[in-house]
Amino acid sequence: MVTTITEGVKITVETQYQPEYSNPANEHFMFAYRISIENVGNYAVQLMRRHWHIFDSNSTHREVEGEGVVGVQPIIEPGQSHEYISGCNLKTDMGSMKGEYQMVRLMDNSVFDVAIPEFYLVASYKLN
Repeated sequence: MVTTITEGVKITVETQYQPEYSNPANEHFMFAYRISIENVGNYAVQLMRRHWHIFDSNSTHREVEGEGVVGVQPIIEPGQSHEYISGCNLKTDMGSMKGEYQMVRLMDNSVFDVAIPEFYLVASYKLN
């Protein structure tokens, strides 16, 4: 699990290899990740966009951008959190992800980026 705080928004990430959805013979490795976005600041915020950097261990890099997370643009009040689960497929059994959320502070409509800390995606059999 990794955690970081940017401008009053705490991001915590947990990952899990998904062997039942993976096919190593065809270079398909599926990972799930759970992200908790906690507002530890004093003002309500809304998550508007996401931007991911995804790295395979074979030096492949790709970027994914889009609105919200899993179809929503949650408003998170002070002391509240939003949690979601998503997934990522890699061509190798190890890799990593990192990125940013674009947020809006609702009291003044100021836009700011929140860092998503780098986290590692590793097939469970590599950890033995």
